[in-house]
Amino acid sequence: MSARARIVGWMLVVVGLALSVSVFATWTILLATLENRVNAELANEMEKLRKYAESSSASPRAMLEDYMAVNAPDRHETFFVIVDGKARWVTYADPPAVLDTDEALVARMAAATEPEQDWATSTAGRVRWAVMPVIADGEIEGSFVAIVFYDLERQEIVEAVRVLGLTALAALLLAGAAGWFVAGRVLAPVRLVRQTAERIGGSGDLSRRLAVSGDDDVSALAATFNHMLDRLERAFAVQRDFLDDAGHELRTPITVVRGHLELMGDDPGERAATLALVTDELGRMNRLVDDLIMLARSEQPGFVTPGEVELADLTVEVVAKARALGERRWRVDEVAEEQVTADRQRLTQALIQLVANAVRHTGPGDLIAVGSAVREGQVELWVRDTGPGVPEQDRERIFNRFVRGAARTGSHDGAGLGLAIVRSIAEAHRGIVRVREANGGGALFLISFPYEEIPLTSPYED
Repeated sequence: MSARARIVGWMLVVVGLALSVSVFATWTILLATLENRVNAELANEMEKLRKYAESSSASPRAMLEDYMAVNAPDRHETFFVIVDGKARWVTYADPPAVLDTDEALVARMAAATEPEQDWATSTAGRVRWAVMPVIADGEIEGSFVAIVFYDLERQEIVEAVRVLGLTALAALLLAGAAGWFVAGRVLAPVRLVRQTAERIGGSGDLSRRLAVSGDDDVSALAATFNHMLDRLERAFAVQRDFLDDAGHELRTPITVVRGHLELMGDDPGERAATLALVTDELGRMNRLVDDLIMLARSEQPGFVTPGEVELADLTVEVVAKARALGERRWRVDEVAEEQVTADRQRLTQALIQLVANAVRHTGPGDLIAVGSAVREGQVELWVRDTGPGVPEQDRERIFNRFVRGAARTGSHDGAGLGLAIVRSIAEAHRGIVRVREANGGGALFLISFPYEEIPLTSPYED
């Protein structure tokens, strides 16, 4: 059963239960009201007779005859007088059922010595009767009988409740139709999510997206699904490019190693040279694998571990460590006397990678400077050099994987993953890394991220 049918079904159950309780309560209340009204009406007739008798100077029988002449019964009522055990002076309006000819009932009424009420049956259903004897000098001169046809009064209530029940049923059907329509509109994004997921599963096309309208929870679900598709499409694209590039980069050293091993002869000098070359290629493969593992980890939760970081200490420490990388003019541009929430180890790794990159693109005597600052709510860490700089057309692509810059002066030929690692670390801190021309020439690599205490996660995690 679809979610739409379940929603409408449960809604109809709840609404039907509520309407049933309402109809039953109305029925019960109306019946109780009817019985009280009938009893009150009979009591009122007895009271009217008493007051009339008190105001009349005629004999008891004459008073009863006069009272019958002036007192007309209401609808579903009838009156008569019992004299000498027989019914006389019946109201002129024809009653729904004749009761004054029922000798057993008349005899029972005539035997009453005080006002009395009871039930009886007739061809028109149950009736409620009341009798009031008129006594003079200790003798019953006559008895006034008032009868209400209870079942006829009750039938009106039955008809009213029947109409109410039919109205409730119509309202239930209308509510079901309206609920079906509304549930369909509300669940439309969910249905689109399912259909889109089925199409993606069948074709593998992650470019499909849902049209989102509104701002309710279901629309938010559709927006979240689109966001998930964005992440999946990006992840698959990165994975595809990653596998292509990694396969290409690893294939070359493997081919070199295999070729030299196959051609290696017995000459000791040749063997030593081959082993040195193979060792160098294996070392390069080891560095490449380490970098690939680092990039893979950068896409997982827990890549960074936030803590309190003293920017001044971090800056000075990076320069101290970097001096061993080459004979350069090392400088601290600026230090920020601030504490920030970040991963000290990852930031050190990113800055050392930028410094190593600067060493590879500069020569002895060139300047390499490291600095830190907090400006306009952003933490800024930078490395600048006086090397050849980065051409403007390459300033974006050099942060991609397996992209190598030109104009290297060092002997180390990296795999082109260093700057991609720097970018992953910056993004894990909700920041960015960019490069521009430094004042006086050369390149300036700048990492910036928000200066606020936020939980740091992988940029690929929600």
